[in-house]
Formats: sequence, C-alpha cells, structure tokens
Amino acid sequence: MYTQRVSDAAQMVHSDVWNRMNAPHRNKIDKLTGRIPKGQESPFGDFPSDYSKPTPRSQLNSLGSLGASIVMTPRKMEEPSPQKMETLKKGSGLGGAMSSKSPRKEAPLPIPPKAGAFSKRTIVASEFRRSYDRGDLPIQITHCGTANKISWKVDIEKLDYHHYLPIFFDGIREKEDPYRFLSIEGTHNMLEKGGSKILPVVPQLIIPIKTALNTRDPEVVAATLKVLQKLVLAGEMIGEALVPYYRQLLPVFNLFKNSAKNIGDTMDYGQRKRRNLGELIDETLEIFEVHGGEDAFINIKYMI
Repeated sequence: MYTQRVSDAAQMVHSDVWNRMNAPHRNKIDKLTGRIPKGQESPFGDFPSDYSKPTPRSQLNSLGSLGASIVMTPRKMEEPSPQKMETLKKGSGLGGAMSSKSPRKEAPLPIPPKAGAFSKRTIVASEFRRSYDRGDLPIQITHCGTANKISWKVDIEKLDYHHYLPIFFDGIREKEDPYRFLSIEGTHNMLEKGGSKILPVVPQLIIPIKTALNTRDPEVVAATLKVLQKLVLAGEMIGEALVPYYRQLLPVFNLFKNSAKNIGDTMDYGQRKRRNLGELIDETLEIFEVHGGEDAFINIKYMI
C-alpha cells in the first residue's frame, strides 16, 4: 500500500488544481488588482522600455486596408436634442409642495467604515522570484506521478545557509507556482538537513517571516506557521534564539488565534491539510513555549 506522505508544498499544488475548477480566474483577478505580483511579459523576460508593445489597434492596422477600414470607420454619434428638458432631482421642484405637522425624519447616519484588520495585504515580488528567474538557485523541479519534488544540483549540506536560507524564506509569501512550491519545499529540505548551520542564520530570517505573516493571507500565514514549527524543531537553541523577536512575530498570531472552525459534531475531512489557523497557532505557541526556555512563556503572554 502506498503510504508516502505528500509534502505541504505538493498539497498546495493539488489544492490549486481544485480551486481552478471553482474559481478559474482567481489569480488573474488578484494580478489585475495588484494583490500579487505579475509574471514576466514573455518567456525571455520583460520587453525593453523603448519597445512599443502591440495593441489591438496596431494589430488591426497590420491587417492592411481591411484593418485600417475597421479602425477608421467613424461611429455615428447621436447629436443632443436642443429641446431636451432638464430633469429635476427629487425634492428640488416646487410642484405639489405642501405643509405637514408630522415630525421630520432624520437622515440615517453613515455606516462607519471597516478597519480592515483581517483584509489581505498586497504581496510584493520576493527576492526568491528574482533569484530563480536569473537562474541563481541550484534547484529544479522533478515531476513525479503523485507529487512533485525538488532536485538539488548540489548537496544541501554544502550550501551557504547565510546566503540561501533567507532567500528561500523570503519566497514563502509567493502565491504562484513554481515560486511557491520551490520556496516552501526547498525551505523544508534545508531545515531537515541544516543541523548546526541554522542557528547563526536566525536573525536574518525574522524580516522574511514577518513580511509573510503581515500579508494576512490565510494561505500564506498557514504555510509560514508550518515553517516556523519546522524551524524551531530543526536544532537546539533555535527556539530560545527566537524569543527576542516575539514582538515582531506574535501580533499576527494574536489576530488570528480565534480563527477556528466550529463544525459541531460533524467531521472536517480537510483536517489532514492543516489549514485551520486557530489550531496551527495553538500548536506553534506550544512549540515556542516548550523549546523557548524559561523566558518564553512570559513573553508569549505579554503579546497574546
């Protein structure tokens, strides 16, 4: 029986296939609204700044006389009628005016705007995306039957963790493949085989982790929480090294700690995917408390 566990990054790829059936234009809308970064304009990179990009109008002109006739055909504009009567707004005229002794109705007060604490923030292009597009990362995708994997061109133990690990952590906030899959899968692989190389790099990982959490995107926050759990369990003293940075990491925990599903006595068949933010935050805080030393609990309670 096949019992190999599908990695977190591969599960996200599988979920994307299902989401394309329910909301096929979700990523396209996010790109048009600026929520996620756009990709390159061509397989060979972006067009030069002095290059005139083809437009539908120029494409019609290239068709010759037929296209030019379509473009130059004037539309018949309807001239405004000089005898058009001006429409009065309600309550501005004098017809039918009368007095009344009934109390005047007060205008309803405007609804206060939403604070937007849980709204998604704009995700900017990561350093991982730029490095991968330039070909600076020693990785490539191995397409398997059930789940993709990463094929490393060099041994992971020989990598410079001070250089590569912050780049992979910076790509956690990506929402488009192959950047998301490679960054999350590569981060898990490096944490599994990093050993003593991880602890000196912890201060450089705080800003990428904070940036990913501050996107307030449930999908990105869930992936970041799983990486944080793996980071603390990857070696000794890493949990204690994170204690001084709780003020940068825990505010988002405090925001989503009550985001748990109340399904009553029914069964959540998607719990294997571990996407419930409330449960993930509880698990992460427990790991922080156990592996953070004697000062971890008081610092956690100070922020949450």
